[in-house]
Amino acid sequence: MIRDTAKAVLKSLLTEKDFLNELDDKVGDGDHGLNMARGAQAAIEALDALDDGTDLAKVLQAIGEAFTTNVGGTSGRLYGAALSEAAAVVDENSDLDAATLEKIFGAVVDAIQTRGNAQAGDKTMLDVLIPIRDSFSAEVCADKSFEEILTLARDAARDGLENTKTLAAKKGRAASLGKKSVGFEDPGAASSLIIFRALCGQWKSGLRN
Repeated sequence: MIRDTAKAVLKSLLTEKDFLNELDDKVGDGDHGLNMARGAQAAIEALDALDDGTDLAKVLQAIGEAFTTNVGGTSGRLYGAALSEAAAVVDENSDLDAATLEKIFGAVVDAIQTRGNAQAGDKTMLDVLIPIRDSFSAEVCADKSFEEILTLARDAARDGLENTKTLAAKKGRAASLGKKSVGFEDPGAASSLIIFRALCGQWKSGLRN
């Protein structure tokens, strides 16, 4: 179940490869989609090789290692580190609930902030990931169903990506453009939204079956 969900999410990156390349062509090297697709394909193959695909920590670790090994540049390093840190905060007994997702996305955000020396407002994937993390806090989730929480988090992520259009890039290749990067979505934030949107689709489908 966990492995199948992860593979379905990874396939969304393959589907959106050209879209991500087009975004990156405006503010970067035009290869973000290609790099993410390369990492996704390697991660799918790594998951197929797992003896036990039901252990959340093992699945996250395998995907993280695949991105670290197969994706060049900053994206591979950051996604790889983020997923490896996420694997460290769960175990075979972790339930996939709001509390666990807050821990997972908290670890993801911390890893990217530390290794990328970035923060909210820098026009990076953090502008999507921080709103997702905050959507799973106990205060926000009080008296809400899991499906309602997922919708809230997805909408917050979408708004975070939209907001990157108003920001001047401060990190990565796009930082060299300065104010010229205003008006364009950040490709890393876009790939983060694609991943989370696919996750929400898988989880909501499971809730309704």
